[in-house]
Amino acid sequence: MGRMSTQYECLKSPDLYAEAFGIAPPDALLGKEVWPRQPGFFIRKAQVSELAQGQFGLVPTWVKSASDAKLRSTKLAVTRYETMSTATATRDVWLKGQRCIIPMQAFLEDDWRSGKAVPTRIARVDGQPMGVAGLWERWTQGDQEIVSFTLLTVNANSHALMNRYGQNGNEKRMPAILNEGAYGAWLSAPLDKAREFMRAYPAHLLLANPVQKK
Repeated sequence: MGRMSTQYECLKSPDLYAEAFGIAPPDALLGKEVWPRQPGFFIRKAQVSELAQGQFGLVPTWVKSASDAKLRSTKLAVTRYETMSTATATRDVWLKGQRCIIPMQAFLEDDWRSGKAVPTRIARVDGQPMGVAGLWERWTQGDQEIVSFTLLTVNANSHALMNRYGQNGNEKRMPAILNEGAYGAWLSAPLDKAREFMRAYPAHLLLANPVQKK
C-alpha cells in the first residue's frame, strides 16, 4: 500500500489566492505548514467558487463523536482516487459531488534512496501555487461542527520525479495536481466526467529540493 507524506505548505501571501485561483483572499493566513488535524484552506463550489477553512483529514458524517473523528481523520488526510467512490469514508462525499481544490505552495515527501528519510520539498518549477484535487465534508453533532477535507492521490510508479520518493517496494503516489485551466471544471464537472482530471502532473514542471534543516 503506497503512502505519501501528509504535509504541505500553504500559499505564501493572501494575494496569491486571488491571483492563482480567482477567489477572494483570506483575511489572515493560517500556519505556514499543514499536516493532519491542522486547519487549512480549500476552495469549493458554492454559487461561485469560495475559499473555505477546514481540518486536513476527512471526518465522515457517520463518525460518532468528535474524539472518534480525531482518531480517524489522521488516516483520512490522503485518499487514493481509485477507491474514492467505493471506500466507506469517501463514497458519500464523492457521490454528493463535494469536490474541492487545495491550494499549496509545495508538498513534502521523504526521499529514501540513501536508506534514510530525507525530507524533500516539491514545488512547481515556476514557483506558482499548485491546486490539488480533494474532497470535503461537514460533520455535525448537536452544536459541534467539523468541516474537513482530504487530498486525492494518483499512482506515480512511472513518474520520472515522484518514483524516487516513498519507501522502496511500495506503490509510489503523488497528489492529484490539477492543470490551471481545469480548476473550474474539476469543481463543477458531472460525476461521470470528474475522474478524467485524475492524472499525474508532468515531471518537468516540478522541482524537488531537500529541506534545509534550521
